[in-house]
Amino acid sequence: MRASDKAYNKLFHDIVDGDLAPGTILAEVEQSTRLGVSRTPLREALSRLIADGLVESAPGRGVIVTEVSLENITELYEVREALEEQAARLAAQRRDPKVFIRIAEEFTHADELIAAGEEGVRHYYELNEKFDIAVDDAINNAYLVSALQNARVHLSRIRRIAKGNPERLHESAVETLLIIEAIIDGDAALAAHATHVHLHKSLTNIRASVKGHLTHVNVA
Repeated sequence: MRASDKAYNKLFHDIVDGDLAPGTILAEVEQSTRLGVSRTPLREALSRLIADGLVESAPGRGVIVTEVSLENITELYEVREALEEQAARLAAQRRDPKVFIRIAEEFTHADELIAAGEEGVRHYYELNEKFDIAVDDAINNAYLVSALQNARVHLSRIRRIAKGNPERLHESAVETLLIIEAIIDGDAALAAHATHVHLHKSLTNIRASVKGHLTHVNVA
């Protein structure tokens, strides 16, 4: 693995997992030492993170981890709505039903995973990732997949801040299963509508959950 890739992967996960909090200054000397790379590959990694929107260059301060605000959460969900509704439509039209039938069977055990505590919730999120991958494979559109993956990066950060709400997770599992069943049936309109409802409820919950946890709140 190239040094720049090593630095990028480590910084990426530290930011998404919350180990590098919003507003953290990423000083080149400090990060080069911490990551065990020279400053040239570190700068390459930081450039990629800037492109991801996870860090930004601040005049007089260097590179800092971007803030998470109610405003940009709303903006993210505007993007998710456009992307994921279209992805659900295409998945319903282009899917291999057998793939989604297997995932639907796994989702019937979602309540048990969520009730099992932190480890179970981790497996529940992994199950959601498996569904995302199946949708990406089904739609067979590299441009749309790339856009979806970028949105998911920022969603992961928000999930860490919002923490888990078991009641909401149970509701989310039911909503996701409805989307999966619509895809299995090849019902593009229902798949898109179910996705719309799911994202609306998700945004309402996340905005309420993160309000007291954000380091920067900007409400219009």
